[in-house]
Amino acid sequence: MVGRKRKRICQGREAPLCTQFVKANLYCANPVWLNHVSPGKPPGSSIPAKAAGSHGKDLTTGSIAKNLIFFALPMLLGSLVHVTYSLINMMWVGNWLGATAMAALTVGFPVFFVLNAFGQGLSLASNVLVSQSYGAKDWPRLRMVVQNSMVLTVITGLLCFVLGELATEGLLRLMNTPAEVLPVAVSYLHVFLWTTPLMFGMFYLASVMRGAGDSKTPLYFQAGSLVVTAVLDPLLMFGWLGFPRMGLNGTAVATIISQAGALVALAWHMRRVRHIASPSWRRLGLNREVSLLTLRIGLPSMMQQALVSLGILVIVALVNRFGEHCAAAYGAAMRIDLLAFMPAMSIGMAASTLSGQNIGAHKFDRVKQTFRWGLVISLALTLPATLVSVGVPGLFMRLFAHDADVVATGAHYLRIVGVGYLMWAVMFLSNGIINGSGRTVATTVFTLVGFWVVRIPLALFLSRQMNSVEGIWYGVLISSFVGAGISVTYYLTGRWKTPVVARTVPITAPEAEPIPEMQDGL
Repeated sequence: MVGRKRKRICQGREAPLCTQFVKANLYCANPVWLNHVSPGKPPGSSIPAKAAGSHGKDLTTGSIAKNLIFFALPMLLGSLVHVTYSLINMMWVGNWLGATAMAALTVGFPVFFVLNAFGQGLSLASNVLVSQSYGAKDWPRLRMVVQNSMVLTVITGLLCFVLGELATEGLLRLMNTPAEVLPVAVSYLHVFLWTTPLMFGMFYLASVMRGAGDSKTPLYFQAGSLVVTAVLDPLLMFGWLGFPRMGLNGTAVATIISQAGALVALAWHMRRVRHIASPSWRRLGLNREVSLLTLRIGLPSMMQQALVSLGILVIVALVNRFGEHCAAAYGAAMRIDLLAFMPAMSIGMAASTLSGQNIGAHKFDRVKQTFRWGLVISLALTLPATLVSVGVPGLFMRLFAHDADVVATGAHYLRIVGVGYLMWAVMFLSNGIINGSGRTVATTVFTLVGFWVVRIPLALFLSRQMNSVEGIWYGVLISSFVGAGISVTYYLTGRWKTPVVARTVPITAPEAEPIPEMQDGL
């Protein structure tokens, strides 16, 4: 490359301090190659055309609306594929295995969600650090974050798997799981929890790729995994084509097989194309400063996810008091909630990456434009789900169950809670931008207030006063308005303009470097 020379910064963990990390007193965990600009040539911030795929996308330039839509679209499609699979799976279970199996899925989902909170927290921290490093064109820091986050993810995934296996039955009993449902749910979760470290790995790879502006590649592998799962589900549940008949556990085994295949395939693909976010599998280690920063951002997010998960556990326990049919109806309705949330959640995740890159580049006006455009797009995409849920909720419910009581209970839930979908859309967007700055403590507080100060106390109080599960539905609705109001108010204060990354570990390179050529060591 004309006017450039390649320079190796360090040879390993015991090498002298890298010149890029002197101020932060950091050691390289892997060799980093940089292209240094010749004197007289301005630091490059453009991405070489031939490397557009492996080097992600710079979201600090171009149309905000276009970047937001096209970055969110792959995540939305991936989410829709996932929800479609979930709906199909629920139809198999609800219509063929019965209400007991459906209830087992319902009570098992929050338990797995609690453990997944740790993986989601780490992946959010990785996404924030990678996106801000990418926006600042600080490639050494980006590589350090990628490498460090991989090791943290592996350790956390294995610990969560062991913890889940030990605590499953106790948690289900605390949730007042009906006696006829408990053994089915315990058996299912003991198998399904084997997917925990695999899913953590997929969360990690997808998050670092999205931080670098690449939301398309994870979609292909996640969609492929879900297609494989959808094919294997009925074969293993019902013993078709000579496969063993495993009942509800069959869907867990199918997920294990597909997730393992997707994780290996995506990791191999990233290495093959030398993706800028590809970790080095030969140089494993943890850097103390970067680990602390990752945990500083990730732990509040883990707590936030855990608060949501535990809150769902409490809500499910409250619903369980009204019988098996209410539990089955709520389980189906939660899947419909997820479908309604998907567009807004995708826009929120896209806004997080866009804001992260632009905050790293100190382009705060673009962050404000991201909020405005995100609000318009998110509300427009969520409105149809609100209209259907409020207008014809039974149409959705009949996809999952034929029992008249289950359909009626679930339809009543959707008619009440459907209006709140618009408020959740607003909250996902503002929370995404706030998280993009690394201020995950703030969004954790929002969750604490919305779930534990408003939703749960109201659900308990109203359900007792009304002597009906309907009181729980109103508690859920009111909390959606409170959560959105708090989040938007914080965004309007502008505190997100000071990124946590810049204040905590000053490992920014002396000058913005162009994206380096990838080497075999990465």
